[in-house]
Amino acid sequence: MKKFVVASLLAMTVAAPAFAADVSYRVEAHGGWDRVSVASGNDEGFAYGLGAGVDYAVNPKLFVGLEANVDDSTQKDCVTDVITFGDRLCAGSGRDLSLVGRIGTVLSDGYKLYALAGYTNARLKLSYDDGVTSASTGTNLDGFRLGAGVQLPFVGQSYSKVEYRYSNYESDFSRHQVLVGVGLNF
Repeated sequence: MKKFVVASLLAMTVAAPAFAADVSYRVEAHGGWDRVSVASGNDEGFAYGLGAGVDYAVNPKLFVGLEANVDDSTQKDCVTDVITFGDRLCAGSGRDLSLVGRIGTVLSDGYKLYALAGYTNARLKLSYDDGVTSASTGTNLDGFRLGAGVQLPFVGQSYSKVEYRYSNYESDFSRHQVLVGVGLNF
């Protein structure tokens, strides 16, 4: 998967001069519903983050792009009385880094409808506290992300968006997200 991402970045960099007149850069903030599944259990939280990307107009109706995101989530599930009375064991998702490619079409009035696919790396955190001893650990999990969305022009160079993401990681860990965002094109 990492080789695919590097090859995509290289191809976009090499192709950039050909599309130089039709390049749009963007930055955004986004947030929304985050459902995390590990093995047979799942829990929900609020995902939030920042993204940056570049889109190249292939023709007036077709674009391709590249996007990087840094996200986090409030998702955390805790249980008590695991080993001793009053102790607490928590599992939660941490930061999520992604690099995805986008392909889409420009609809009437500048609306963009797109699909995305790429690489993601999430942090899974575990913590334990019994009132005397506390410990925490975490692991990074590689995976792939698929999604689709619509980007709506707003006032001036700003835009809003609605996006669905599905991410599948190692160790039977996956997530579904529905996000809304606002951003600026420049």
